[in-house]
Amino acid sequence: MEKSPNSFRQLLNPGERNKGLRVFKSVWRWFDDRTGTSNLFGPLLKHKVPDARGFVGWSYILGSLTLVAFVVQVATGIALSTSYVTSTGQAYDSLKFITEQAPFGNTLRALHNWGASAMVLFIGLHAVQVFLVGAFKYPREANWLSGVFLLLLTLGMGFTGQLLRWDQTAVWSVVVAASQAGRTPLVGGSLAQFILAGNTVGGATLSRFFAFHVFFIPAIVFGLIGLHLYLVIRNGVSDPPKVGDSVEPKTERQRYHAVLDKTGVPFWPDAVWRDAVGAVVLIAVIFALAIFVGPPELGKPPDPSILQAYPRPDWYLLWYFSALALIPSNLETVVIIGGPLAVGVILVALPFIAKKGERNPLRRPWAVGFVLLIVIMIGTLWISGINSDWSPKIDAQPLPPSVVGATSGQVAEGGKLFYEKGCLYCHNIGGYGGARGPNLNAIANRYTEPQLISRILNGGNNMPAYGSNLEPQELNSLVAFLKTRKDAKEGGLLSYSGQISPI
Repeated sequence: MEKSPNSFRQLLNPGERNKGLRVFKSVWRWFDDRTGTSNLFGPLLKHKVPDARGFVGWSYILGSLTLVAFVVQVATGIALSTSYVTSTGQAYDSLKFITEQAPFGNTLRALHNWGASAMVLFIGLHAVQVFLVGAFKYPREANWLSGVFLLLLTLGMGFTGQLLRWDQTAVWSVVVAASQAGRTPLVGGSLAQFILAGNTVGGATLSRFFAFHVFFIPAIVFGLIGLHLYLVIRNGVSDPPKVGDSVEPKTERQRYHAVLDKTGVPFWPDAVWRDAVGAVVLIAVIFALAIFVGPPELGKPPDPSILQAYPRPDWYLLWYFSALALIPSNLETVVIIGGPLAVGVILVALPFIAKKGERNPLRRPWAVGFVLLIVIMIGTLWISGINSDWSPKIDAQPLPPSVVGATSGQVAEGGKLFYEKGCLYCHNIGGYGGARGPNLNAIANRYTEPQLISRILNGGNNMPAYGSNLEPQELNSLVAFLKTRKDAKEGGLLSYSGQISPI
Protein backbone atom coordinates (compact mmCIF):
# COMPACT_ATOMS: atom_id res chain seq x y z
CA MET A 1 0.00 0.00 0.00
CA GLU A 2 1.44 3.37 -1.00
CA LYS A 3 2.09 5.70 1.89
CA SER A 4 0.42 9.05 1.96
CA PRO A 5 2.82 11.94 1.35
CA ASN A 6 1.35 13.52 4.48
CA SER A 7 2.01 10.53 6.71
CA PHE A 8 3.83 10.97 9.99
CA ARG A 9 6.82 9.02 8.73
CA GLN A 10 7.00 11.12 5.60
CA LEU A 11 6.92 14.33 7.60
CA LEU A 12 9.79 13.08 9.69
CA ASN A 13 12.09 12.08 6.86
CA PRO A 14 15.60 13.55 7.07
CA GLY A 15 14.86 16.12 4.44
CA GLU A 16 11.81 17.54 6.21
CA ARG A 17 12.31 17.02 9.90
CA ASN A 18 15.83 18.45 9.91
CA LYS A 19 15.09 21.51 7.81
CA GLY A 20 14.12 23.63 10.81
CA LEU A 21 16.93 22.13 12.88
CA ARG A 22 19.47 23.01 10.20
CA VAL A 23 18.23 26.61 10.16
CA PHE A 24 18.50 26.78 13.95
CA LYS A 25 22.01 25.30 13.92
CA SER A 26 23.05 27.75 11.23
CA VAL A 27 21.82 30.71 13.27
CA TRP A 28 23.43 29.30 16.40
CA ARG A 29 26.81 28.78 14.68
CA TRP A 30 26.75 32.35 13.42
CA PHE A 31 25.89 33.70 16.87
CA ASP A 32 28.40 31.46 18.66
CA ASP A 33 31.17 32.33 16.20
CA ARG A 34 30.68 36.05 16.88
CA THR A 35 30.17 35.86 20.65
CA GLY A 36 32.03 32.77 21.85
CA THR A 37 29.06 31.81 24.00
CA SER A 38 29.78 28.08 24.01
CA ASN A 39 33.39 28.69 25.02
CA LEU A 40 32.17 30.80 27.93
CA PHE A 41 29.25 28.77 29.25
CA GLY A 42 30.12 25.28 28.03
CA PRO A 43 32.82 24.62 30.64
CA LEU A 44 30.59 26.12 33.35
CA LEU A 45 27.76 23.72 32.57
CA LYS A 46 30.05 20.71 32.23
CA HIS A 47 32.23 21.37 35.27
CA LYS A 48 32.17 18.58 37.82
CA VAL A 49 30.46 18.88 41.20
CA PRO A 50 30.33 16.45 44.12
CA ASP A 51 27.72 13.71 43.78
CA ALA A 52 25.42 14.75 46.66
CA ARG A 53 22.31 12.63 47.02
CA GLY A 54 19.24 12.51 49.24
CA PHE A 55 18.56 15.30 51.74
CA VAL A 56 22.16 16.51 51.51
CA GLY A 57 21.80 16.97 47.77
CA TRP A 58 18.62 19.00 48.16
CA SER A 59 20.28 21.24 50.75
CA TYR A 60 22.71 22.31 48.01
CA ILE A 61 19.97 24.22 46.16
CA LEU A 62 19.49 26.91 48.85
CA GLY A 63 21.90 29.29 47.12
CA SER A 64 20.12 28.80 43.79
CA LEU A 65 16.75 29.47 45.41
CA THR A 66 18.10 32.74 46.80
CA LEU A 67 19.14 33.73 43.28
CA VAL A 68 15.69 32.82 41.92
CA ALA A 69 14.03 34.96 44.59
CA PHE A 70 16.33 37.87 43.66
CA VAL A 71 15.33 37.52 39.99
CA VAL A 72 11.68 37.67 41.07
CA GLN A 73 12.48 40.86 43.01
CA VAL A 74 14.16 42.47 40.02
CA ALA A 75 11.34 41.60 37.62
CA THR A 76 8.49 42.69 39.91
CA GLY A 77 10.42 45.74 41.12
CA ILE A 78 10.88 47.01 37.57
CA ALA A 79 7.17 46.55 36.93
CA LEU A 80 6.18 48.36 40.13
CA SER A 81 8.55 51.27 39.46
CA THR A 82 6.63 52.14 36.29
CA SER A 83 3.71 53.36 38.43
CA TYR A 84 5.39 54.33 41.71
CA VAL A 85 5.89 58.07 42.30
CA THR A 86 8.84 59.12 44.48
CA SER A 87 7.12 62.15 45.96
CA THR A 88 6.03 62.60 49.56
CA GLY A 89 2.71 63.91 48.34
CA GLN A 90 2.06 61.11 45.85
CA ALA A 91 3.99 58.01 46.98
CA TYR A 92 1.19 56.73 49.25
CA ASP A 93 -1.51 57.44 46.66
CA SER A 94 0.53 55.79 43.91
CA LEU A 95 0.77 52.62 46.00
CA LYS A 96 -2.98 52.73 46.59
CA PHE A 97 -3.45 53.07 42.83
CA ILE A 98 -1.14 50.11 42.18
CA THR A 99 -2.96 48.02 44.79
CA GLU A 100 -6.54 48.92 43.96
CA GLN A 101 -6.69 50.04 40.31
CA ALA A 102 -3.64 49.12 38.23
CA PRO A 103 -4.00 45.87 36.22
CA PHE A 104 -2.37 43.06 38.21
CA GLY A 105 -0.96 45.73 40.57
CA ASN A 106 -2.14 43.97 43.71
CA THR A 107 -0.55 40.72 42.53
CA LEU A 108 2.70 42.47 41.63
CA ARG A 109 2.95 44.03 45.09
CA ALA A 110 2.25 40.64 46.63
CA LEU A 111 4.86 38.91 44.45
CA HIS A 112 7.42 41.54 45.40
CA ASN A 113 6.62 41.18 49.09
CA TRP A 114 6.71 37.38 49.18
CA GLY A 115 9.78 37.33 46.94
CA ALA A 116 11.57 39.53 49.46
CA SER A 117 10.60 37.19 52.29
CA ALA A 118 11.81 34.20 50.27
CA MET A 119 15.13 35.87 49.53
CA VAL A 120 15.76 36.69 53.20
CA LEU A 121 14.68 33.21 54.29
CA PHE A 122 16.81 31.27 51.82
CA ILE A 123 19.94 33.37 52.14
CA GLY A 124 19.68 32.84 55.90
CA LEU A 125 19.22 29.09 55.49
CA HIS A 126 22.08 28.99 52.99
CA ALA A 127 24.38 30.74 55.47
CA VAL A 128 23.41 28.26 58.20
CA GLN A 129 24.00 25.29 55.89
CA VAL A 130 27.42 26.59 54.82
CA PHE A 131 28.35 27.15 58.46
CA LEU A 132 27.20 23.72 59.63
CA VAL A 133 29.12 21.78 56.94
CA GLY A 134 32.22 23.94 57.34
CA ALA A 135 32.13 25.12 53.73
CA PHE A 136 33.66 28.43 54.82
CA LYS A 137 37.01 26.77 55.52
CA TYR A 138 40.02 26.80 53.20
CA PRO A 139 39.99 27.42 50.26
CA ARG A 140 36.53 29.02 50.35
CA GLU A 141 37.12 31.96 52.69
CA ALA A 142 36.34 34.48 49.93
CA ASN A 143 33.14 32.58 49.06
CA TRP A 144 31.98 33.05 52.65
CA LEU A 145 32.91 36.75 52.78
CA SER A 146 31.06 37.54 49.55
CA GLY A 147 28.04 35.66 50.94
CA VAL A 148 28.18 37.67 54.19
CA PHE A 149 28.06 40.93 52.24
CA LEU A 150 25.18 39.57 50.14
CA LEU A 151 23.29 38.78 53.36
CA LEU A 152 23.89 42.31 54.63
CA LEU A 153 22.75 43.85 51.34
CA THR A 154 19.64 41.66 51.28
CA LEU A 155 18.61 43.03 54.67
CA GLY A 156 19.46 46.50 53.36
CA MET A 157 17.12 46.02 50.41
CA GLY A 158 14.36 44.90 52.76
CA PHE A 159 14.82 47.90 55.03
CA THR A 160 14.97 50.48 52.24
CA GLY A 161 11.97 48.89 50.56
CA GLN A 162 9.88 49.24 53.71
CA LEU A 163 10.10 53.04 53.57
CA LEU A 164 8.73 53.07 50.02
CA ARG A 165 5.35 52.02 51.43
CA TRP A 166 5.35 55.55 52.88
CA ASP A 167 2.87 54.87 55.64
CA GLN A 168 3.16 55.81 59.30
CA THR A 169 5.08 52.68 60.29
CA ALA A 170 7.49 52.94 57.36
CA VAL A 171 8.34 56.57 58.04
CA TRP A 172 8.94 56.05 61.72
CA SER A 173 11.07 52.97 61.05
CA VAL A 174 13.51 55.31 59.33
CA VAL A 175 13.32 57.78 62.22
CA VAL A 176 14.16 54.97 64.65
CA ALA A 177 17.03 53.77 62.42
CA ALA A 178 18.44 57.30 62.25
CA SER A 179 18.08 57.63 66.01
CA GLN A 180 20.01 54.40 66.53
CA ALA A 181 22.72 55.42 64.06
CA GLY A 182 22.97 58.76 65.85
CA ARG A 183 24.29 56.96 68.95
CA THR A 184 27.46 55.94 67.14
CA PRO A 185 30.45 57.69 68.75
CA LEU A 186 32.07 60.52 66.77
CA VAL A 187 30.17 59.98 63.49
CA GLY A 188 26.64 59.42 64.83
CA GLY A 189 25.29 62.80 63.75
CA SER A 190 26.67 62.44 60.24
CA LEU A 191 25.26 58.92 59.90
CA ALA A 192 21.81 60.05 61.01
CA GLN A 193 21.85 62.94 58.53
CA PHE A 194 22.97 60.59 55.76
CA ILE A 195 20.08 58.19 56.47
CA LEU A 196 17.51 60.99 56.54
CA ALA A 197 19.18 62.97 53.72
CA GLY A 198 18.93 65.94 56.06
CA ASN A 199 17.65 66.65 59.54
CA THR A 200 14.09 65.39 59.07
CA VAL A 201 12.19 62.80 57.05
CA GLY A 202 11.00 64.30 53.77
CA GLY A 203 11.17 64.12 50.02
CA ALA A 204 14.95 63.84 50.01
CA THR A 205 14.72 60.83 52.35
CA LEU A 206 12.24 59.07 50.08
CA SER A 207 14.33 59.79 46.97
CA ARG A 208 17.49 58.53 48.65
CA PHE A 209 15.87 55.30 49.82
CA PHE A 210 14.34 54.75 46.39
CA ALA A 211 17.73 55.21 44.73
CA PHE A 212 19.39 52.79 47.13
CA HIS A 213 16.59 50.23 46.89
CA VAL A 214 16.27 50.30 43.11
CA PHE A 215 19.74 51.22 41.83
CA PHE A 216 22.69 51.17 44.22
CA ILE A 217 22.06 48.06 46.31
CA PRO A 218 20.84 45.86 43.41
CA ALA A 219 23.85 46.94 41.31
CA ILE A 220 26.23 45.87 44.08
CA VAL A 221 24.23 42.65 44.57
CA PHE A 222 24.57 41.83 40.86
CA GLY A 223 28.33 42.34 41.08
CA LEU A 224 28.67 40.27 44.25
CA ILE A 225 26.53 37.47 42.79
CA GLY A 226 28.86 37.36 39.79
CA LEU A 227 31.89 37.26 42.11
CA HIS A 228 30.25 34.63 44.32
CA LEU A 229 29.45 32.36 41.36
CA TYR A 230 32.96 32.80 39.98
CA LEU A 231 34.42 31.80 43.34
CA VAL A 232 32.14 28.77 43.50
CA ILE A 233 33.46 27.67 40.09
CA ARG A 234 37.03 28.60 41.01
CA ASN A 235 37.13 26.80 44.37
CA GLY A 236 34.48 24.17 43.67
CA VAL A 237 31.28 23.24 45.46
CA SER A 238 32.20 21.73 48.81
CA ASP A 239 31.68 17.97 48.96
CA PRO A 240 29.44 16.45 51.66
CA PRO A 241 31.67 16.21 54.74
CA LYS A 242 32.50 12.76 56.05
CA VAL A 243 33.41 11.93 59.60
CA GLY A 244 37.17 11.94 59.90
CA ASP A 245 37.86 14.13 56.85
CA SER A 246 39.82 17.11 58.11
CA VAL A 247 40.65 20.24 56.12
CA GLU A 248 44.40 20.78 55.86
CA PRO A 249 45.30 23.80 53.68
CA LYS A 250 48.42 22.10 52.27
CA THR A 251 46.53 19.08 50.93
CA GLU A 252 42.90 20.21 50.69
CA ARG A 253 42.88 21.04 46.97
CA GLN A 254 44.47 17.70 46.08
CA ARG A 255 41.98 15.83 48.26
CA TYR A 256 39.03 17.69 46.74
CA HIS A 257 40.08 17.07 43.12
CA ALA A 258 40.67 13.41 43.92
CA VAL A 259 37.05 13.21 45.19
CA LEU A 260 35.79 14.88 42.01
CA ASP A 261 37.80 12.57 39.78
CA LYS A 262 36.41 9.54 41.58
CA THR A 263 32.76 10.40 42.25
CA GLY A 264 32.09 13.84 40.70
CA VAL A 265 29.28 14.39 38.19
CA PRO A 266 28.83 17.12 35.56
CA PHE A 267 26.68 20.02 36.74
CA TRP A 268 24.64 19.70 33.53
CA PRO A 269 22.55 17.60 33.48
CA ASP A 270 23.31 15.41 36.51
CA ALA A 271 23.06 18.06 39.25
CA VAL A 272 21.15 21.00 37.79
CA TRP A 273 17.81 19.20 37.81
CA ARG A 274 17.45 19.75 41.58
CA ASP A 275 17.95 23.49 41.12
CA ALA A 276 15.35 23.49 38.33
CA VAL A 277 12.79 21.61 40.42
CA GLY A 278 13.43 23.87 43.41
CA ALA A 279 13.06 27.00 41.27
CA VAL A 280 9.73 25.85 39.83
CA VAL A 281 8.36 24.97 43.30
CA LEU A 282 9.55 28.27 44.78
CA ILE A 283 7.98 30.37 42.04
CA ALA A 284 4.74 28.38 42.35
CA VAL A 285 4.65 28.98 46.12
CA ILE A 286 5.34 32.71 45.71
CA PHE A 287 2.52 32.97 43.16
CA ALA A 288 0.15 31.02 45.40
CA LEU A 289 0.89 33.29 48.37
CA ALA A 290 0.51 36.36 46.17
CA ILE A 291 -2.90 35.24 44.91
CA PHE A 292 -4.41 33.76 48.07
CA VAL A 293 -2.78 35.92 50.77
CA GLY A 294 -1.92 39.10 48.88
CA PRO A 295 0.40 42.00 49.71
CA PRO A 296 0.85 43.62 53.14
CA GLU A 297 -1.81 46.15 53.99
CA LEU A 298 -0.91 49.80 53.74
CA GLY A 299 -1.00 51.57 57.08
CA LYS A 300 -2.23 55.09 57.65
CA PRO A 301 -0.54 57.87 55.65
CA PRO A 302 2.40 59.44 57.51
CA ASP A 303 1.38 62.17 59.93
CA PRO A 304 4.31 64.22 61.29
CA SER A 305 2.20 65.36 64.24
CA ILE A 306 2.01 61.78 65.55
CA LEU A 307 5.32 60.83 67.11
CA GLN A 308 5.27 57.06 67.33
CA ALA A 309 8.81 56.09 68.26
CA TYR A 310 8.58 52.28 68.12
CA PRO A 311 6.99 51.07 64.87
CA ARG A 312 6.85 47.36 64.14
CA PRO A 313 9.23 46.35 61.32
CA ASP A 314 8.82 43.53 58.79
CA TRP A 315 9.05 39.97 60.10
CA TYR A 316 12.74 39.41 59.39
CA LEU A 317 13.75 42.38 61.58
CA LEU A 318 11.05 41.91 64.22
CA TRP A 319 13.31 39.85 66.50
CA TYR A 320 15.84 42.72 66.59
CA PHE A 321 13.04 45.16 67.43
CA SER A 322 12.00 42.81 70.23
CA ALA A 323 15.52 42.62 71.63
CA LEU A 324 15.87 46.41 71.71
CA ALA A 325 12.52 46.79 73.45
CA LEU A 326 13.39 44.24 76.15
CA ILE A 327 16.86 45.38 77.13
CA PRO A 328 17.27 47.90 79.97
CA SER A 329 17.39 51.49 78.74
CA ASN A 330 20.87 52.04 80.20
CA LEU A 331 22.24 49.26 77.97
CA GLU A 332 20.52 50.31 74.74
CA THR A 333 23.46 52.23 73.29
CA VAL A 334 25.85 49.38 74.03
CA VAL A 335 23.58 46.81 72.37
CA ILE A 336 22.61 49.02 69.40
CA ILE A 337 26.23 49.80 68.55
CA GLY A 338 28.08 46.82 69.97
CA GLY A 339 25.67 44.07 68.90
CA PRO A 340 25.81 44.49 65.10
CA LEU A 341 29.51 45.32 65.30
CA ALA A 342 30.27 42.11 67.20
CA VAL A 343 28.20 40.00 64.78
CA GLY A 344 29.97 41.58 61.80
CA VAL A 345 33.41 40.95 63.28
CA ILE A 346 32.56 37.31 64.03
CA LEU A 347 31.20 36.66 60.53
CA VAL A 348 34.23 38.23 58.84
CA ALA A 349 36.79 36.62 61.14
CA LEU A 350 35.22 33.12 61.13
CA PRO A 351 36.89 31.69 57.98
CA PHE A 352 40.28 32.89 59.18
CA ILE A 353 40.14 31.66 62.77
CA ALA A 354 38.57 28.29 61.82
CA LYS A 355 40.01 27.68 58.36
CA LYS A 356 40.99 24.07 58.97
CA GLY A 357 39.86 21.01 60.90
CA GLU A 358 36.75 18.82 60.84
CA ARG A 359 33.79 19.81 58.67
CA ASN A 360 31.23 17.16 59.60
CA PRO A 361 28.62 18.55 62.04
CA LEU A 362 28.86 15.36 64.11
CA ARG A 363 32.44 16.31 64.95
CA ARG A 364 31.59 20.01 65.49
CA PRO A 365 29.04 20.00 68.35
CA TRP A 366 29.92 23.61 69.19
CA ALA A 367 28.76 24.68 65.71
CA VAL A 368 25.49 22.76 66.01
CA GLY A 369 24.92 24.14 69.50
CA PHE A 370 25.64 27.68 68.33
CA VAL A 371 23.10 27.40 65.50
CA LEU A 372 20.46 25.95 67.85
CA LEU A 373 21.12 28.77 70.32
CA ILE A 374 20.71 31.42 67.61
CA VAL A 375 17.54 29.79 66.24
CA ILE A 376 15.99 29.54 69.71
CA MET A 377 16.96 33.11 70.56
CA ILE A 378 15.65 34.62 67.31
CA GLY A 379 12.51 32.48 67.40
CA THR A 380 11.75 33.44 71.01
CA LEU A 381 12.33 37.13 70.36
CA TRP A 382 10.25 36.97 67.18
CA ILE A 383 7.30 35.38 68.99
CA SER A 384 7.71 37.90 71.79
CA GLY A 385 7.69 40.72 69.25
CA ILE A 386 4.40 39.51 67.79
CA ASN A 387 2.64 38.99 71.10
CA SER A 388 4.32 41.71 73.13
CA ASP A 389 2.32 44.04 75.36
CA TRP A 390 5.20 46.50 75.34
CA SER A 391 5.08 47.19 71.58
CA PRO A 392 3.11 50.27 70.52
CA LYS A 393 -0.63 49.71 70.67
CA ILE A 394 -1.54 51.34 67.37
CA ASP A 395 -5.19 50.39 67.75
CA ALA A 396 -5.50 52.05 71.18
CA GLN A 397 -8.94 53.58 71.75
CA PRO A 398 -9.49 57.18 72.95
CA LEU A 399 -9.76 57.71 76.69
CA PRO A 400 -13.39 57.76 77.86
CA PRO A 401 -14.69 60.74 79.89
CA SER A 402 -14.71 58.56 83.01
CA VAL A 403 -10.92 58.30 82.82
CA VAL A 404 -10.23 61.81 81.53
CA GLY A 405 -12.32 63.26 84.34
CA ALA A 406 -13.90 65.99 82.22
CA THR A 407 -16.06 66.35 79.13
CA SER A 408 -15.10 69.92 78.24
CA GLY A 409 -12.47 72.50 78.93
CA GLN A 410 -8.69 72.33 78.97
CA VAL A 411 -8.41 68.96 80.71
CA ALA A 412 -10.79 67.33 78.24
CA GLU A 413 -8.84 68.85 75.34
CA GLY A 414 -5.61 67.52 76.86
CA GLY A 415 -7.08 64.02 77.11
CA LYS A 416 -8.10 64.22 73.47
CA LEU A 417 -4.61 65.38 72.41
CA PHE A 418 -3.03 62.58 74.46
CA TYR A 419 -4.76 60.17 72.07
CA GLU A 420 -4.40 62.15 68.84
CA LYS A 421 -0.67 62.73 69.24
CA GLY A 422 0.00 59.03 69.71
CA CYS A 423 0.96 59.22 73.39
CA LEU A 424 -1.56 56.49 74.15
CA TYR A 425 0.33 54.09 71.84
CA CYS A 426 3.05 53.67 74.46
CA HIS A 427 1.63 54.97 77.77
CA ASN A 428 -1.16 53.51 79.85
CA ILE A 429 -3.72 55.55 81.76
CA GLY A 430 -6.59 53.94 83.61
CA GLY A 431 -6.14 50.63 81.78
CA TYR A 432 -6.15 52.21 78.31
CA GLY A 433 -3.20 52.40 75.95
CA GLY A 434 0.11 50.57 75.50
CA ALA A 435 2.74 49.41 77.94
CA ARG A 436 5.94 50.35 76.11
CA GLY A 437 6.35 53.55 78.10
CA PRO A 438 5.89 54.22 81.81
CA ASN A 439 2.41 54.04 83.28
CA LEU A 440 1.20 57.63 83.77
CA ASN A 441 -1.57 57.01 86.32
CA ALA A 442 0.43 58.89 88.96
CA ILE A 443 2.66 61.09 86.83
CA ALA A 444 1.60 64.24 88.70
CA ASN A 445 2.97 62.74 91.92
CA ARG A 446 6.41 62.40 90.38
CA TYR A 447 6.72 65.44 88.09
CA THR A 448 6.15 69.12 88.69
CA GLU A 449 4.56 71.29 86.01
CA PRO A 450 7.94 72.61 84.73
CA GLN A 451 9.26 69.03 84.58
CA LEU A 452 6.22 67.91 82.60
CA ILE A 453 6.71 70.74 80.13
CA SER A 454 10.41 69.96 79.76
CA ARG A 455 9.82 66.25 79.19
CA ILE A 456 7.11 66.87 76.58
CA LEU A 457 9.16 69.44 74.68
CA ASN A 458 12.54 67.72 74.87
CA GLY A 459 11.67 64.05 75.07
CA GLY A 460 13.56 61.47 77.10
CA ASN A 461 15.58 58.27 76.79
CA ASN A 462 13.09 56.54 74.52
CA MET A 463 10.58 59.33 74.05
CA PRO A 464 10.64 61.66 71.05
CA ALA A 465 10.65 65.42 71.52
CA TYR A 466 7.31 67.07 70.78
CA GLY A 467 8.60 70.64 70.85
CA SER A 468 8.14 71.23 67.13
CA ASN A 469 4.79 69.43 66.95
CA LEU A 470 2.74 71.26 69.55
CA GLU A 471 1.16 74.69 69.60
CA PRO A 472 1.43 76.55 72.94
CA GLN A 473 -2.25 76.02 73.74
CA GLU A 474 -1.91 72.29 72.95
CA LEU A 475 1.06 72.04 75.31
CA ASN A 476 -0.91 73.77 78.07
CA SER A 477 -3.86 71.42 77.57
CA LEU A 478 -1.64 68.32 77.73
CA VAL A 479 0.04 69.55 80.91
CA ALA A 480 -3.32 70.39 82.48
CA PHE A 481 -4.52 66.86 81.73
CA LEU A 482 -1.38 65.19 83.08
CA LYS A 483 -1.52 67.27 86.28
CA THR A 484 -4.79 65.50 87.10
CA ARG A 485 -3.08 62.10 87.05
CA LYS A 486 -2.62 61.66 90.81
CA ASP A 487 -2.53 58.33 92.57
CA ALA A 488 -4.84 58.39 95.61
CA LYS A 489 -5.55 54.76 96.46
CA GLU A 490 -8.38 54.40 98.90
CA GLY A 491 -9.76 50.96 99.65
CA GLY A 492 -8.83 49.47 96.28
CA LEU A 493 -10.02 52.49 94.31
CA LEU A 494 -7.89 54.84 92.22
CA SER A 495 -8.85 58.50 92.18
CA TYR A 496 -8.13 60.89 89.32
CA SER A 497 -8.67 64.40 90.63
CA GLY A 498 -12.00 63.48 92.14
CA GLN A 499 -13.01 60.94 89.43
CA ILE A 500 -12.98 57.44 90.98
CA SER A 501 -12.63 54.27 88.91
CA PRO A 502 -11.97 50.64 89.88
CA ILE A 503 -8.38 49.43 89.63
